[in-house]
Amino acid sequence: GNAVHTVLSYEMVGEDVLITGAGPIGIMAVAICKFVGARNVVITDINDYRLKLAQKMGASKTINILKEPSISNCYNDINMKNGFDVGLEMSGNPDAFKNMLKHMYHGGKVALLGILPLSTQINWDDVIFKGLKIKGIYGREMYETWYKMTQMIRSGLDISNVLTHKFPVDEYEKAFQIMESGNCGKIVLEW
Repeated sequence: GNAVHTVLSYEMVGEDVLITGAGPIGIMAVAICKFVGARNVVITDINDYRLKLAQKMGASKTINILKEPSISNCYNDINMKNGFDVGLEMSGNPDAFKNMLKHMYHGGKVALLGILPLSTQINWDDVIFKGLKIKGIYGREMYETWYKMTQMIRSGLDISNVLTHKFPVDEYEKAFQIMESGNCGKIVLEW
């Protein structure tokens, strides 16, 4: 629901999208963006395992920001010139958010799902002089997003690759160890 709510906050058809944060919600957002018609979907994170999952879900480009700190280096690879039309902040990381704002195109739109620390500071010139629109996402529009997600899945959206592990509930400790390692997508405990 949160991935659907965040992605569908803005028009996606033909847009270049930057997602910061390749957790399970960010990875699902990649698939949804592509499914609804985004032109390019670029996702950043520091976890190679999750970036590979995002690639499987349809990301045009994945960037490990520790290894490739300049997002604009990928512009030529995906036929972009000026920056991103839509930004989806899903990491809760202040540096990722600042980097996103720096790479937005004039008039771009940003949806914030990641919970940023109170100490987060940004360069307001990136917002003001680019005329950016920023929308906070809290929770989800429950019934609307459930309906939209159901219809997308019925129409062929496949998010199964984000479900990387299943365990019986008695093996919850093993599941939590894998989750803490970061080498997973979504983990399901079967009751």
